[in-house]
Amino acid sequence: MVTSQLLAYAALFFSCVFKASSLDTFIAAVYEHAVVLPNATLTLVSSGEALALMNRNLDLLEGAIISAARQGAHTIVTPEDGIYGWNFTRDSLYPYLEDIPHPQVNWIPCNNPNRFGHAPVQERLSCLAKDNSIYVVANIGDKKPCNASDPQCPRDGRYQYNTDVVFDSQGRLVARYHKHNLFMGEKQFNAPMEPEVVTFNTTFGRFGIFTCFDLLFHEPAVTLVKDFHVDTILFPTAWMNVLPHLSAIEFHSAWAMGMGVNFLAANIHYPPMKMTGSGIYAPDSARAFHYDMKTEEGQLLLSQLESHPSHPAVNWTSYACSVEAPATGNQEFKGIVFFDEYTFVELMEVTANYTVCQKDLCCHLSYQMSEKRTDEVYVLGAFDGLHTVEGQYHLQVCTLLKCKTTDFHTCGDSVAVASTRFEMFSLSGTFGTPYVFPEMLLSEIRLAPGEFQVASDGRLFNLKPTSGPVLTVTLFGRLYEKDWPSNTSSDLLAQTLQIMLAVIILVAYSLLW
Repeated sequence: MVTSQLLAYAALFFSCVFKASSLDTFIAAVYEHAVVLPNATLTLVSSGEALALMNRNLDLLEGAIISAARQGAHTIVTPEDGIYGWNFTRDSLYPYLEDIPHPQVNWIPCNNPNRFGHAPVQERLSCLAKDNSIYVVANIGDKKPCNASDPQCPRDGRYQYNTDVVFDSQGRLVARYHKHNLFMGEKQFNAPMEPEVVTFNTTFGRFGIFTCFDLLFHEPAVTLVKDFHVDTILFPTAWMNVLPHLSAIEFHSAWAMGMGVNFLAANIHYPPMKMTGSGIYAPDSARAFHYDMKTEEGQLLLSQLESHPSHPAVNWTSYACSVEAPATGNQEFKGIVFFDEYTFVELMEVTANYTVCQKDLCCHLSYQMSEKRTDEVYVLGAFDGLHTVEGQYHLQVCTLLKCKTTDFHTCGDSVAVASTRFEMFSLSGTFGTPYVFPEMLLSEIRLAPGEFQVASDGRLFNLKPTSGPVLTVTLFGRLYEKDWPSNTSSDLLAQTLQIMLAVIILVAYSLLW
């Protein structure tokens, strides 16, 4: 604990030093990459074949990096799995891995490529950064040997990590991050024993980095912002969109607003697996975003950001706790949103106030629709509980959302189009957490930058009539302290379930006898 506090104080000190001589703004770039996948990911290939595939992807990334640099970008983020894809076994992934040293070694692979063994991918990334005078962020695989003296050492004698690397404008390796919260299918990788908190300083702000599924958990994502005071998060991801609350551009922009940081999200472009949605997000609004399920091409985004963005404090319960629930007599019903059971109430009038509660959470909504259509149903919903599918994490969610059809059973289903605009809305909730992420998503999966904001008393409200029909307006809260301890590892979850099953069997036997 003391060590963590000292590191946080040191981070704040160096942050202040760098701010004294920093740029006020910088140009950020993210590249949504249409990855070239191997023909067979479960078959072991030679190192030469693996490198050939990676170079095909690096050729595409090179074009984006050069284009971004020519347009004045200071940094570019590329996606998770963007150099070789996914769906490997441990053995079939191995030819794609390199030994990535700790940045403390002060290494420029472009100048000294063989210092830490054969590392052609790191060499090429380093040279792209150096030759174009731009920070390059990429996701590759790291391998580290281990032996029997390490009780955690895998049977094959090596750790394999899903790894982000950052090379500065001179080609120097300045950051290496091993993904901690592995998604359920990433059996080819190991999680580090402890979450890594990775930061680095530039003349245009203090940066932190983590990967994809990490975003839903406290470590290292929240720690980077709250304890290490980063200005900007770099976020390589292979994000599969889940409506209504976890589409990429929707949730990533909400996280930037909720945490008060710049957020540079580069997603894979692979529509067959619902992978699309990249963006450059500031705390006040999205600056550039891309969502495209129809084409097969990648997309480069650029935007100017403040190097040290400000973020006013929000008391997420202040307004909601002062509201008396109206005695509307409206009938509540249950509905499923991404496997979670919400409590819903239908919005019956063109303008009204509604309240719906579940457990400790009460959600309040005031609104005015442009019209009350007979062919669309909107509801106000509340959820307070542990989500347990594709990860375990405790949520408190207040949401205004469109049902897929007029049948209440479809409320919470994935829907991408709507017809109803809102002249006014104000949403709030009695949240038991300071970590709340405000979302607004319009028809055809579009953001609404500059159309809404959060008041200091916790209300999410619009500044003008919505520019398009509304899919959802949501306050997505995370109660990290209520998460299951196993939320960072599917392996640990499996072990926990096995132990619980064993205890149940023993108890059953004791009762029988």
